Amino acid sequence: MAHEINPNQENPLIEIGRLIHQESYSREKKEFETTGMKIDILGKEEGKLLIGEIKKSEKFLKSATMQLLFYLYRLKEMGVEAQGELLIPKSKRRIPVVLADETSKEIKKIVSEIQEFIKKPEPPSFKKINYCHKCAYKEFCFV
Repeated sequence: MAHEINPNQENPLIEIGRLIHQESYSREKKEFETTGMKIDILGKEEGKLLIGEIKKSEKFLKSATMQLLFYLYRLKEMGVEAQGELLIPKSKRRIPVVLADETSKEIKKIVSEIQEFIKKPEPPSFKKINYCHKCAYKEFCFV
């Protein structure tokens, strides 16, 4: 993570996610890690590389989709063509995610914005939002 700031690994939501990851999709090859990515499931479907991202629920589909699109984008930069799936074990859903030209441009723009944000000498001023009480990074904000 940027500036070596990582989420609190003992956060209950992270622990629940870790448990769901361990208990779900036991027949699949799990965890492939490379620079800036930790892919939950790696496999092949119809001769194509398929990466899967396991999520607890469908509550944050937009951010989960963006995360998976980023992984697909980075793999493509490395010369690896892949397709993606969001996997929600609780509802037994598999949601296909495909990196198209339009989404590729969007991810490239977001990556550029994040890189500019990281270069700033100081973080932005704190603004409390609804997600703060569950956030695995909250200890950095409330010091």
